[in-house]
Amino acid sequence: MPADPSTGDVLEVRHLTVEYDGVTAVDDVSLRVARSEVLALLGPSGSGKSTLLHAVAGFLAPTSGEIWLKSRRVATRERAEPPERRDVAVVFQSYALWPHLSAVDTVAYPIRRRGGGRRTARAEALDILDRLRIAHLADRRPAELSGGEQQRVGLARALARHASLYLFDEPTAHLDTHVRGVFLDELVVRREASGAGGVYATHDAEEALGLADRVALLNSGRLVQLGTPQQVYAEPVDLWAARLTGPASVLTVTVVGARDGGASLDFDGRVFDVESTGETSGGEAVPLLVRPGWARLGGELQGRLLAVRFRGPHSDYVVDTAVGNLLIREPGPPRYAAGADVGWTLSRTWPLGRPGADARSLAKL
Repeated sequence: MPADPSTGDVLEVRHLTVEYDGVTAVDDVSLRVARSEVLALLGPSGSGKSTLLHAVAGFLAPTSGEIWLKSRRVATRERAEPPERRDVAVVFQSYALWPHLSAVDTVAYPIRRRGGGRRTARAEALDILDRLRIAHLADRRPAELSGGEQQRVGLARALARHASLYLFDEPTAHLDTHVRGVFLDELVVRREASGAGGVYATHDAEEALGLADRVALLNSGRLVQLGTPQQVYAEPVDLWAARLTGPASVLTVTVVGARDGGASLDFDGRVFDVESTGETSGGEAVPLLVRPGWARLGGELQGRLLAVRFRGPHSDYVVDTAVGNLLIREPGPPRYAAGADVGWTLSRTWPLGRPGADARSLAKL
C-alpha cells in the first residue's frame, strides 16, 4: 500500500530488518519522518544507528521490510534503488571526501550537479564554508586539513545538496563546542527554509534532546521508544531508556495512594505527595525515576551528602537517603560540603515498574 502523500512524510521505514555477517543489525524497525522534521536516532555503539542510515541512503539492502522516500518505495528485499537515485544527502563519520578536490570544489560539486554554473556554485560554496568558519581553507585538499576541518567540509557538502532528506551519522563528533553550535543552527535554518527532513544519529543524549523534534531510542537493533524529547526524557519506557537519556536516580518507594497526575509516597515512614504522571497502585513498592531537576535541597526529608561536584553553571549533589541515592542539581557553586546532613524534597517522579535486580543496580550513582 503506497504512503499517503497528504501526510507529508519524506521518509517511511516499514518493518525494516538488515542482517550482514550473521548479525541482525536492525531488527523490525518502523518509523516516519515528516517534512521539516528532525528525528534523532539515539543509542550506544552497535545499536544499529549507522546501519539504519546506510539502508535509507541505499548503501545496504534490506533483509526484509520496505523503505519509502516521499511516497515512493525505494527499497525492498527484492529490489533497491541505488543511492544516486534517492533524494538524500549523507554526512559520514569517516568524512568520505574526494582526495583530489579542494574544499570549495567539494562543496560546489552538488550545486553544479543540480544545474548551477561554475561561478554561482563557487560563490554559494564559499558562503556555506564561511558560515562553518572554514572559508579561509577553501583551496586546501583533504590531506591538508585536520580531522575537524574535514568534518566541516563534509557537512558543508551535505548542506549544499538541497536534498529532501538529510542523513547525519554522528556529524559533530570531531567539532569543538562553538562550531558544533554553528552547524546545528545552520541545520535548523536549512530545514525551515526548504522543508527538508533529517535523521540524525548520535550517542549524545543532550545533543539529541536539544536538536530533534522526535527521538528514537535504539538498542541492539531494536526500537525501544519513540517520542518527543520531553516524552523520552520525562517518561522513559524502562530503566535502560532512563539512563540513556540523561542523569537519573532510582528510588524504591512504597506508593500509599495514587490519583490522576499524582501519588502519595512513603519515604521510610514519612508520607509525601508528588506529581507522577505514570500509573501506580496504592500499596506497591516501585522504583521511581527522579531526574536531577525534579528534586532540591531543603525540605522535610533527610539525607547525607555523599559527594558534591562543581560543574560550572551548576553543582551536583549526591544524597544518601533511606530510599536510595539521589542526584540533585542546582544552579551556582556548592552550598554544602560532602558529609553534611541536609534536608531535601522533590516535586515529581516517574514509575519505572516493580523493583528488581536491574533497578537496584541502576540506583547506584
